Amino acid sequence: MASSNYARLREQTMGSHEEEEAVTVNTRALIDKVLARYSGEWTTLRELIQNAADAQASKVTIRFETSPSSSVPLPQSQNPGEHLKHVLLHHTIKTLLVTNDGDTFNENDWQRLKRIAEGNPDETKIGAFGVGFYSVFADCESPFVSSGKETMAFYWKKDSLFTRRAKLADDQASRGTTFMLDYRSQNTPIPQLLSLCQFLATSLTFVGLEGIDLYLDDWNLLKLTKKMAPAAKVGIPKEVNPKTRDGLMMITDVEYQNAQIDAQWMNVVGWNRTTSQPVNTTAQTQTDQSSGSLRGWFAKLATGVSSSTNLASQKARREEEALQRALVEDLAGHSTATVFLRISTVNVKTFLSQELERATKKPPPKQTRIAILTSSYDESSASLSTVSGTGSKKASDIFSSVLPTRNGKIFIGFPTAQTTGLLAHISAPSVIPTVERESIDLNARYVRDWNIEMLRVAGIACRIAYTGEMAELKAKLERTMSIHGNKKVTKDDLAAVMSSAIHTYKQYNYEESTPSMKVGEYIEEAFWMCNQKASIDVLSTRGVLPSQQVRVATEDLSFVEGIPVVPDELMDQANEFLTKIRDYGLLSDITTGDIKKELEAQALTEKQVTELVKWACMKVSRQDFDASVVQSLFDGTVGSVSEEFANVSSNPVLQLGQITTFVNVSKIPAEMPTPPQTIPFRLTKGLPYSQLQAIGWEELQIVPWLRWIIESDGHGFGASQSLTATPAVAAQVLPIISKAWDGLSQSSKQTVVELLVPRTVIPTKLGMRKPPQAYFASVKLFDDLPTITGLQGVKEKFLGALGVRKTIELNVVFDRLMAKSATPVAAEEGKWSHVDLIKYLVSVKDDIPAEDVKRLRNTPICTAETQSGDQTNKGKLYRASELYEANDAIKRLGLPVLQWPGQFRAASPEGRFLKVLGLQPFPSVPDLVNILSKAPTNSELQQSAINYWVINNYQNGYNKFPIGNIDKAFLPVQPFSGEGNNRVAKPSQCYANPKATVLKFRILREDLQPHHAIFGVAFDPPIESCAEKLIKAPPTDVTSARVLYGYFAGRLNEIGPNGLLAEKLGEAPIVPIVDRSPSEKRSNTRFIAPRACFIGDGQTYGDIFDFVDFDAEANTFLLRIGSKHEPSASEIANMLVRQPARLLQTLGHEKYLQILRKIAEHATALKKDKGLWQQLKSSPCLLAERQVPKIVPGDNEKIWEPDDEELTVKEYSLAAANAMVLLDDFATYRLFQSSLLVAPQEEALENLYSSLDTPWLSRLVEDDQRMGNLLRDQSPADKLQKLIIERCRLFLYDHTADVIRHDAKWLEQNMVVRATEFLQVTRRLKGYRMQFIEKRTAALHRESKRDATLFITARFDLYEVSRAIMGLLLKRPRQQDYLALEILMESDLRRLKTKGYNVDRILRQKAAESRVAESERQKREEEQKKLAEEEAKLKAQTPEAQPTLANGASTQQQLASTQLQSPAPETPERQLPMPGTFNESPPTTSRGKKTNIFDSISKQLGMNQNKKNPAAQQQMQNLLTNGDDAPPPYEPRDPNGGKATGAGTEQVSSPRDLHHNLESAVKASRAYDSSSLFSPPQTKDIKETPSYCDSKPGHDLAFVAELSNGIKLFLSRNHPNPNLFLQNTKDAIATFVWVLNEVAKIFELSTSTVNIYHDESGAAIAFNSNGSLFCNLRYFMQLHVANLNSPEGKVEALAYWFVTLAHELAHNIIQHHSAQHSYYTESFVAQYFRRMIWLASRVTGS
Repeated sequence: MASSNYARLREQTMGSHEEEEAVTVNTRALIDKVLARYSGEWTTLRELIQNAADAQASKVTIRFETSPSSSVPLPQSQNPGEHLKHVLLHHTIKTLLVTNDGDTFNENDWQRLKRIAEGNPDETKIGAFGVGFYSVFADCESPFVSSGKETMAFYWKKDSLFTRRAKLADDQASRGTTFMLDYRSQNTPIPQLLSLCQFLATSLTFVGLEGIDLYLDDWNLLKLTKKMAPAAKVGIPKEVNPKTRDGLMMITDVEYQNAQIDAQWMNVVGWNRTTSQPVNTTAQTQTDQSSGSLRGWFAKLATGVSSSTNLASQKARREEEALQRALVEDLAGHSTATVFLRISTVNVKTFLSQELERATKKPPPKQTRIAILTSSYDESSASLSTVSGTGSKKASDIFSSVLPTRNGKIFIGFPTAQTTGLLAHISAPSVIPTVERESIDLNARYVRDWNIEMLRVAGIACRIAYTGEMAELKAKLERTMSIHGNKKVTKDDLAAVMSSAIHTYKQYNYEESTPSMKVGEYIEEAFWMCNQKASIDVLSTRGVLPSQQVRVATEDLSFVEGIPVVPDELMDQANEFLTKIRDYGLLSDITTGDIKKELEAQALTEKQVTELVKWACMKVSRQDFDASVVQSLFDGTVGSVSEEFANVSSNPVLQLGQITTFVNVSKIPAEMPTPPQTIPFRLTKGLPYSQLQAIGWEELQIVPWLRWIIESDGHGFGASQSLTATPAVAAQVLPIISKAWDGLSQSSKQTVVELLVPRTVIPTKLGMRKPPQAYFASVKLFDDLPTITGLQGVKEKFLGALGVRKTIELNVVFDRLMAKSATPVAAEEGKWSHVDLIKYLVSVKDDIPAEDVKRLRNTPICTAETQSGDQTNKGKLYRASELYEANDAIKRLGLPVLQWPGQFRAASPEGRFLKVLGLQPFPSVPDLVNILSKAPTNSELQQSAINYWVINNYQNGYNKFPIGNIDKAFLPVQPFSGEGNNRVAKPSQCYANPKATVLKFRILREDLQPHHAIFGVAFDPPIESCAEKLIKAPPTDVTSARVLYGYFAGRLNEIGPNGLLAEKLGEAPIVPIVDRSPSEKRSNTRFIAPRACFIGDGQTYGDIFDFVDFDAEANTFLLRIGSKHEPSASEIANMLVRQPARLLQTLGHEKYLQILRKIAEHATALKKDKGLWQQLKSSPCLLAERQVPKIVPGDNEKIWEPDDEELTVKEYSLAAANAMVLLDDFATYRLFQSSLLVAPQEEALENLYSSLDTPWLSRLVEDDQRMGNLLRDQSPADKLQKLIIERCRLFLYDHTADVIRHDAKWLEQNMVVRATEFLQVTRRLKGYRMQFIEKRTAALHRESKRDATLFITARFDLYEVSRAIMGLLLKRPRQQDYLALEILMESDLRRLKTKGYNVDRILRQKAAESRVAESERQKREEEQKKLAEEEAKLKAQTPEAQPTLANGASTQQQLASTQLQSPAPETPERQLPMPGTFNESPPTTSRGKKTNIFDSISKQLGMNQNKKNPAAQQQMQNLLTNGDDAPPPYEPRDPNGGKATGAGTEQVSSPRDLHHNLESAVKASRAYDSSSLFSPPQTKDIKETPSYCDSKPGHDLAFVAELSNGIKLFLSRNHPNPNLFLQNTKDAIATFVWVLNEVAKIFELSTSTVNIYHDESGAAIAFNSNGSLFCNLRYFMQLHVANLNSPEGKVEALAYWFVTLAHELAHNIIQHHSAQHSYYTESFVAQYFRRMIWLASRVTGS
């Protein structure tokens, strides 16, 4: 059938008239299925913390409340660690409280909380599906939520979940939101704390919370605090494309932010509760060693293989065991740690369709954010480095998921199970997760597209974060280079940032993500594909550069260090990341083009040239290159010649492209210079000649080499050396040619001859000569002939071929002879001067051998200028190095200067040559020092030397000389007193600051002080030396102290406030204190440490502490080294504790009080010093007052009265805190003032004394009140009660809320006024044997905190009324308060209005009260009318009308006051008596048939027609009448013993009084706060009837759980299996809770005062323990559970426990069982019977 047919069928079905049915949901099954999706360990906490984050909370507090063990008692030790250990091992989880301080729930939040799967429509919130909150049902059955002024409770009815809301009063409202989860199971152990802390630390990472506190009961186990630095916006890198691949999202901006998480945890967090006792490894080892089996031998082999692993694991185990032992010793101690994080956040703009909104039920955000959490190398190193405490080693475990050191997680508000694939957390709050929030939804169609695009944005964000980290790495590298002064990156610079780079690369290296590997693939794809250019920043040997400029070196290419390559260490340790860069084509290997480009870019060193040539030869030999490729690389390549070979090199640079030849050392020695086109042998050493020839080079031949030697004129042999001028060069070159001569061709020989003959290449003893001019050594005719010298190894044949002569030419001989015949006439006239000689030498300086130059330096050839009249040194010759350039300033120094005609120019050729010979341009520092050390003081020579030094300091380079190290005294200094003016000192012995003279330091002469730095003189002595002198010679009076301290004040920046020097000075006795004798004639000076004295005038504390005041500057120095302006509170307190009596005697009581006021002001800080605080408590150091009688001479018989203030005097004394009282009850004080020590009456001092455990007087007062009978006329009491309530409003109007105890509204509801015949009060003080009896007209009586009764006499005094009720109104009443209230009560309103009181407000209030009273009166009339109708119906239904009582009580009162009995129903078991009686009491026979009151009650409730439970009826009758059969010998008889009662003696209780008593009994009920209850059995004799005993069974109960509505459950302490019992009886317990809750509402009784208990045996149905009511579950189960399915059964149970609670409430009035107790029990039943009727009708539906 086609779909159209089915569509018609659907329309037909919809048009039918059949009944429509709603689809139902099994809520419990639905929640269970939802919870099945939440597999996380801390799902509930995660969802509650998420709610806190959505509510903009800053702090979350998590508190686990525990239940104690029922079998293991608490430890007796006082050690908190033992108690904490007991809690962890033996307690179970009872309740989880999660509180946050965020925004409270609004109405939408409340509505959404109870609707599953609605979710949060706010797209900025984490919550999405609306099912997370229901994770609380995993452990909790009935969660409870309180937020602001509203609450919501969840509860189940079968499989349906219901909620109930309530509004709170203002005083109950909370600022934040609290989730209370009562654990379903009572056996839930304490969770693993380390795992929980780890989860909480991780949860704090990305959410907006600032702190999380974890508590276990009252133990603060963990405190996490997150601090965020301000976000810094940065631009999106240009090379990154901010758009995703499909263009659906785009990053708009980027922020960087640093975060810090501080953790403080208790050491118990790291304690392993499951650690067993360590195995005795020694015994095991001995056993293994003793075994000689084959198995043991193989075990040894296995051990040898894995020994390193075993050793490591054993070491880790030993360390863990040691840590656990340390933790056990200090479980309650604290440890701290800090981690540092970096968060990179991108803002994302989205462009999506509406399909996603339909899929997620809320619109997708148009703007969202994604954050990347990383931790740089420096941050990782800094993290956990500030740990402290015994458990600090567990810091890495707590933060293991915070720091992404192992893997990164996807955070959707909180961490999920999905990893990122890289070492970075990614927070993507807008990613749509699966329902359980543990993974990302990549299945749903439109949701998948959204999530994929979000993951791509995350990948781009990671790329931006990576770029930012590389930028920081680059800046760090540049800082390192700047510090080292490097312009290029060095290995040391790289080493400084290498660890950071490796850390970054490993951080962004993508691995497979889990559980979905697609997540990591999408992130990685976006990371690598978001390039604008095909490049990514990487670290290279030239710094951080784009990867397109960086290469990977596949081999060692050290000759091209300029190519930025990836460092080897980075390749080794971050290879995976770099491999991916290469795989994506962003990084390539080095090519020949790269090599050529780098070779052309810079000159190579010789080492690099050697490596380049070697590499080229290897490449050609492997046939990787051919010669043309090598030549192309060499073209443009330049190498620099090393400095050691620069003088002998033919060219300072080596152009490899022009190299054509290489050296064969067998022909040309390696040390010989070679032509520029020949590569030096040192660069090709070790390379085969064949490889050199393979790259296109040829061997260098002799002839070309010689031609280059000659043409270059010996270039390469050194300065001024050549083949033609230097015999040494010739001696090197000619033997080489001679050696190769025979192997040369004829043409080559001819070329050699042509090259050498015309040149002076032959060394002779007369110098270099041309070969034809030289003679062989064998020619010895003349001693001065140019015969060959120094040519060893040169063949004679070779020299002959060059033309060297073996015979002397005749003309030479002739010339010589002619020269010898000349006579030296006028020789003196022809003698050259030194000026001529210098000029000649300059002309031939290039031909002068080096030896001749050296000889000239050492020969005295010059004269010096002489002073006028100096004939001694005239004509004296000096070496050039002994003279100075001609200069007038140098002349004035007395130094010899060169004699030179005219002006001497240092830049002239003669000047330059003389400089070569050693002429000094200026005197050196040692020369000047020598002059100054010898010059007379204040002489012209001394001044000239100083002026010359100062003027030429920088020009002559004196500033570079280490002048401070000169060990000669030459500087003039100022003399000390009594010394001459001729003192000089070394630079290290004097200083420039004239103030330093106060410490006896030498000071530079005044005119030299501005130039102290030039002479190497420090301005100030070292501060340490100054301190030593001060300590050795402290000032002896105020004047010298001012000067000394003033000098140190000028150097405060050198004295750190917390340094060792400040501590040393602060503790040294350097402060003079002048103690003057009383006669003022002599004084004694003592010295104290600065830290022991104080700055100021000492008006307050000068008598007990040392105060000084020199001047402002000197005081600044003392303050720096430890002095203070005044003693601290701690110092004063210590002094007070040690010497209180001396202080009081010295200061007097007024100043002593000032000291106490100071201590009071700083009491909070002093409390931290527990020892000192305890001493203040126990020491008699507090000032107390006592009023003592004044002794008047001659008037001994006068009796002192308390009011006679003129006859008393105030006496001050010292006492301990607990030996005095605080005065807050002046009336009592007046009674006992002569015997009481009272604290000073100042608020600050009273607060101090109170904190030191001084009791308040009012708390010591015990009043024993006695009163007469109540007056018949209570109208004055009623009138006074209204007056009090009215005037209290006026009285409290001007008081602040913090001082008010109760307001007028509370008085109106809880206070009653009763008039009595008389009042007498006996007043005693606790701890004092004193009492005072007085009569009063007003007294307050309180049974509990919830009620108050004011008793007054007929003629009451308003002042006493004011005193009696003031404690109800104010927390700390004062005397004026009593008077003020008295005036308000005795003045009428108009009078008060004239006095300025706001009376109109009270009048309006009175009018409103009148209207309310009228309304109440009408209601009461209506109720009485209805009651009369009900009574009429009752009379019609009752067979026999009951007579009216004599006192006029109504029928209902008669029903309540008449004790009716009926025979006990016959049952197999004997019926139990009333609660609290013995079940051994024998039954007695009934005396006649009487009407059972329960019959009447049952009849009113419609239960008489069907008596299904006679046992319950009998039990109810027992409760009403204290048993159907009175214990023997008790009989229902007249209490007066049968005597006739006289007329007028009847005592009839007023219905109003009775009602008041019943209300008081209800209010007297209280909650039971203890976790256990034990009471022994008791038996009391009742006096009203002889031989009657009141019996109470004993109880031994333990708290188990707190049920709904505040009702607590207790079980017998010896119960065999509490958990099993709770599981089996949970339905009965729930029904019993409902019954007691409904019955408690009848009495307006708080359910917190009602408790359920169960015992295996016992006679008590219920019992009353000091106002707390306990009902027995065992009786409820026996009597009522079987019949609760019908309305009648429910009414029967409600009526039974209604009477039971009435019985127990009566015990709040009468403790024992008696006729009075029965009376009040029946009164309760009668008073609240109408409400019981209404409840029964509601249950039955009638």
